[in-house]
Amino acid sequence: MSYLVLARKWRPQSFSELLGQDHVVRTLRNALSSGKIAHAYLFSGPRGVGKTTTARLLAKALNCERGPTSDPCNLCGPCKEISEGTSIDVLEIDGASHTGVDHVRELRESARYMPTRSRHKVYIIDEVHMLSISAFNALLKILEEPPPHVIFIFATTEPQKVPLTVLSRCQRFDFRRIPSQVILQHLRRIVEAEEVKADEEALRVIARSAEGSMRDAQSLLDQAISYSGGEIRLQDVRELLGGAEGAMVQQVLEEVAKGDPKGALSAFSELFQQGVDLRHFLRELMGKVRDLLLVKVGAPDLLDSSLPEEREFYRTLAEEVQVDHLQRWIEMLVRADREMAWGGAGRVIAELTLVEMARTRRLMPLEEAIELLEKLP
Repeated sequence: MSYLVLARKWRPQSFSELLGQDHVVRTLRNALSSGKIAHAYLFSGPRGVGKTTTARLLAKALNCERGPTSDPCNLCGPCKEISEGTSIDVLEIDGASHTGVDHVRELRESARYMPTRSRHKVYIIDEVHMLSISAFNALLKILEEPPPHVIFIFATTEPQKVPLTVLSRCQRFDFRRIPSQVILQHLRRIVEAEEVKADEEALRVIARSAEGSMRDAQSLLDQAISYSGGEIRLQDVRELLGGAEGAMVQQVLEEVAKGDPKGALSAFSELFQQGVDLRHFLRELMGKVRDLLLVKVGAPDLLDSSLPEEREFYRTLAEEVQVDHLQRWIEMLVRADREMAWGGAGRVIAELTLVEMARTRRLMPLEEAIELLEKLP
């Protein structure tokens, strides 16, 4: 049997397995239990947070032989066919490759016919924002007066590109980024079930790097398992991501906080010689400045890291910097990341940013300057 990647193997098969989207699960379950099913849904949100998975779960819940039910059995014919992607009554359409009005006309024509084996005919259109304006216009009539056996489920990462005339005909659900702690707990379950040894901090770095996407986290874990040979260590994950040692990034931040451009450049040079991915380095540094800001404003509970030594590092450094400095540093790093995205001169952009950050440390905070001016005769 061919290998099944973790993102597919661990795809949720019931609403109870869907993580980080409790508001969506609760609403859909209540609607299924009360029989108040809309004819069109729009699922919007970042990539890899469960939009298409939820669409399939809703299709199963509607067509399960025990249903409509909020808990599909996953044992009957319709449930199995939908899980395997072989149901002829649940059609998944890629909006990016079916952008034209002719495709929508074919869909509209096929929607007139009753489902072959299931209770409902479900059309799942992924990346629906990629449809052309004429295609959207062709959809309007059937969205306004759909056949009773047809359900439309649209998924998109860019809801602002969907015309208002379509949005107004759908029930919209906004999916959220999944908290890194929720992703981390799920990764623990996966490595335990897959009998893979993994350092806790390695899993933490994967969860943080996924930026709220469960699919990205599972894909990174898959890569890490292959890269490490079955025992995932922190160093393996950092090499895989092109990231830097946390201690070395902390050293750069310390030199910046001291207002020492030379020290910051020296520490960065060591990282550069190791072949660190520059954008990844900037984002790691940005994450540490963000954590430092949280400690400075009295919100340490929001830190991603739970390591005592890291928390102590932030507490110590927070005494040496002002909130104004941290705000400026984040703005500088965001700007540098944007400039680096255009390509070229990455090292120069990173070095100039570090020098600029270190120099701002020497500047007097605005409040102190105003207070000093007020004291002048």
